[in-house]
Amino acid sequence: MTNPTVDFQKSFEAVQSLMNLQAQAVTKSIEQQKKSGEELTSFFKTEAEKAKELKTPEELIKFNMEANKALFELLKGQGEAFTAIANETRDAAMAELQAITK
Repeated sequence: MTNPTVDFQKSFEAVQSLMNLQAQAVTKSIEQQKKSGEELTSFFKTEAEKAKELKTPEELIKFNMEANKALFELLKGQGEAFTAIANETRDAAMAELQAITK
């Protein structure tokens, strides 16, 4: 019975490539966190300025509903951005793993 030959160089390169993918994903995630934080800060500053102009309970209710809807959309978009980073990294890692198994 013979043992299959292991190509250590190919294995090393694959591990190195996967580690690079992980580092890139972390970097993108950190950048996205920073962007998300800046977007949220801007959102709340803008909404606070708008709230200063409210004069009636009806305006307050309308403002609150619109602000909550806008915040939900902002958070939804941010979640989608993080999901895109995860999916991109997963697809690249799977492609790398498939390449080393050939």
